[in-house]
Amino acid sequence: MVRLPLTPAQVEAGRRLGTRLRAARADRDLTETAAAAGISPETLRKIETGRLPTPAFGTIVSVAAVLNIPLEDLADAWRSTGLAESA
Repeated sequence: MVRLPLTPAQVEAGRRLGTRLRAARADRDLTETAAAAGISPETLRKIETGRLPTPAFGTIVSVAAVLNIPLEDLADAWRSTGLAESA
């Protein structure tokens, strides 16, 4: 299966998601946060920096739970690009 390149809107949505997660993590240790979410620190780092703009839904659910962020708040990143309507 060939993966289509991400659109600029998808890349930007990934950056906004990463920015929101990083802000929510604030002073919490990245390694400890990643471990609590069941992912590697490198995966969390990539999400936060936008280098992984389309993380798996389960990954985002886990990170959001650790950071006590409602998924609805994170979904706003997708709504503002129109991606939610086309997905």
